[in-house]
Amino acid sequence: MRAVPSNPKPRIPNPVRAREGWQGWDEYAPFYDWENAQTLGRRDVAFWRRVASAARGPVLELGCGTGRVSLPLARAGIRLVGIDRSVPMLDRARKGAARAFMRASARPAEASRGVSGRARTTTPIPKPESRIPPQFVRGDIRALPFEARAFAMVLAPYGILQSLVRPRDLTAALASVARVLAPGGTFGIDLVPDVPKWREYENRVQLRGRAGRAQLTLIESVSQDPARRLTTFEQTYVERRGDCTREHRFDLTFRTLSVPQMTRQLERAGFVVDAVFGDYHGRPWDDRADVWILMARRK
Repeated sequence: MRAVPSNPKPRIPNPVRAREGWQGWDEYAPFYDWENAQTLGRRDVAFWRRVASAARGPVLELGCGTGRVSLPLARAGIRLVGIDRSVPMLDRARKGAARAFMRASARPAEASRGVSGRARTTTPIPKPESRIPPQFVRGDIRALPFEARAFAMVLAPYGILQSLVRPRDLTAALASVARVLAPGGTFGIDLVPDVPKWREYENRVQLRGRAGRAQLTLIESVSQDPARRLTTFEQTYVERRGDCTREHRFDLTFRTLSVPQMTRQLERAGFVVDAVFGDYHGRPWDDRADVWILMARRK
C-alpha cells in the first residue's frame, strides 16, 4: 500500500478558516518533534541557554510545546516554567522531562569525554541537586495565569508570537508578559522572517522519513493573506504502519510583523528593545537575516 495517495484529496487554501492561532497544534503534537528534527533541529537551543543562564530568577517560556527548548534549559540548571495551550503537546513535554531527569538522577555529574577518552573542556555540568525539572502549565499566553512580577525573564522562541493571528491577540499577550515580568527583566523574542515569503502551492510533498515504526509523509499546501499578514499551512501527514495507512489533517496559521513593527508594539507595552540579532550567534540584524531576535527589557 502506498504511503502517499496517488490522487490526494484537493484542499482549497483558506486562511480565514483558522480564526484562532492555537488551532491545529493538538493534531500537530505527534509530528512536531519529527518535523523539527529535519528542519530547525536544535540550532537555537544553545542561544536560549546562554540567554537564560543570565536570569536572576525563574524563566518563563511561552508556547513551550513538547519541551524542545524547555528541557535542555532545565537540564542546564535554569529554573524554568513552560506554558502552552495544547494538552497533547504538554503531555509529551512532561513525559520527556520524566525521562530526562530520571536519567540525570541516575548518573553522577562529570565532564564529558571525546572519542579518545580524554576529558574535554565544556560548560560545567550542574550538580544533581541544581537540576530542577521544568514546570509545565496549561494556559493562554494572552492571559498568563501567574502573579505579577513572578519572572526574571520571559522567552518566546521560534515564532510563537506569530501564532497570535489578530492584532488584539498580540497586544493582550505583550501586556500579559509585561505584568508577570519583573522591572528590568528580559523578554527574548524569536521571529521567523521567511513565513510570508513562502510561495502559494497545493498538495506538495515536503518531507518523507521514518518515525519509530511508522513511515511518514508530509503533504502541504500554503496560502497567503497579505492584507492581514497571515500565512496558512494546510498539513496532511500520511502515516503508514505495515498495511495500515492513516491521514492526519490540520491547519496552522501565522501572522508576521517586521522588526520595526514589533519594536513599536513592544514599546507601547512598556518595553525597551536593547538589541536585535540576525542569527543565533548574536550577529547584527538586517532585514535579510535568517532569524529576527529581539531582546527587550521591561521598564
